[in-house]
Amino acid sequence: MFADRAKIYIRSGKGGDGHVSFRRELFVPSGGPDGGDGGRGGDVIFEVDKGLNALSDYRHKRKYAAGDGEPGGKRRCHGADGKDIILKVPEGTVIKDAASGKVIADMSGENTRQVVLKGGRGGNGNQHYATATMQAPKYAQPGQAAQELEVQLELKVIADVGLLGFPNVGKSTLLSRVSNARPQIANYHFTTINPHLGVVDFEGCQGFVIADIPGLIEGASQGVGLGHQFLRHIERTRVLIHLVDAASTEGRDPVEDIYKINKELEAYDPEMMKKPQVIAANKIDAVYPGDEDPVERLRKEFEPQGIRVFGISAVSGKGLKELLYYVKQLLDSIDKEPVVFEQEFFPEDMMIRENLPYIVERSEDDEHIFIVEGPKIEKMLGYTNLDSEKGFLFFQKFLKESGILEDLEKAGIQEGDTVRMYGFDFDYYK
Repeated sequence: MFADRAKIYIRSGKGGDGHVSFRRELFVPSGGPDGGDGGRGGDVIFEVDKGLNALSDYRHKRKYAAGDGEPGGKRRCHGADGKDIILKVPEGTVIKDAASGKVIADMSGENTRQVVLKGGRGGNGNQHYATATMQAPKYAQPGQAAQELEVQLELKVIADVGLLGFPNVGKSTLLSRVSNARPQIANYHFTTINPHLGVVDFEGCQGFVIADIPGLIEGASQGVGLGHQFLRHIERTRVLIHLVDAASTEGRDPVEDIYKINKELEAYDPEMMKKPQVIAANKIDAVYPGDEDPVERLRKEFEPQGIRVFGISAVSGKGLKELLYYVKQLLDSIDKEPVVFEQEFFPEDMMIRENLPYIVERSEDDEHIFIVEGPKIEKMLGYTNLDSEKGFLFFQKFLKESGILEDLEKAGIQEGDTVRMYGFDFDYYK
């Protein structure tokens, strides 16, 4: 079956941790820090593949992850970067955040490749944190966390013209007659399950792409049947052709059919009603002589509303030339820019707070003293006035938000124990 939607889980690579090590060479008893940096995590990249026309591959595999960065090593060795993962999608695929439904990327037009999730940065090794007061830092920076996200992939076909109509009005026949498309044709309701694209060529000038949108039914805008799956393919089109059965061979009223379909379009997205519309009254060769002329009836109803009506026969080809040239004129008179959905959701905003490089350890001399060291802590103490109540509360908030208080509790600190930071001693109380 044609697949135009898929929900998948994606994860970028975690950055490799920085390394803690010290030079150990002959005749150098107290070598300096030489811990290497961690490697960068791999990115999750979406790329357009012109050879694809469905999202079938993502129906069978749901989880995709880039490679993690390798940790740094001794002697300033840099960890290897994680491998990127490239996910191929058809042109016209819209990537959305599954939770909010907001657009992350529209793989259309010039946007053929996009990094959706960036890999985490590699952490710095302890070589970067040597200072005049701390010449042998025992800490390194952890790698930046991976990003993970559940995304909804939706294929919205890219066509200039959308061909609309209830089942069995002759859309597939018309498409095969006027374009290079070869859809399967049979007399069954919902014969067409996937949208077919065809190129209508004109001698001496540029043609246009027409899409046979699968047969709609009442309630499609509420998701009845395959309504939402079908309606999304109309969003990019610039002109809509209503194809109706003028001969009412299945007892349908062509005037009512157009109003019903427009009602579904408006309920799905009111912007749809701003697109230019044309009515093609099909099967005029099956209208019995002497009966009321259904084409004239359609003209009286819709041409005062600015919608042109053409009587045609998709089987014999009668009236098709006039219809197609009018549609071509309409396309030439309106904006030629393709409909591309703007980005609404930015995964980088979700980045978890970067882990701060620090070390929490119990003193070897006194089990009630806990030592906390790290460059950010040293810097914070340098410009925070701990003598003021406001400054002290600010520093407490920093310790909590950075995760240091949580790590002290994991290390076994009890009320009344001492926390020592660069010459400052604090009593710990909850």
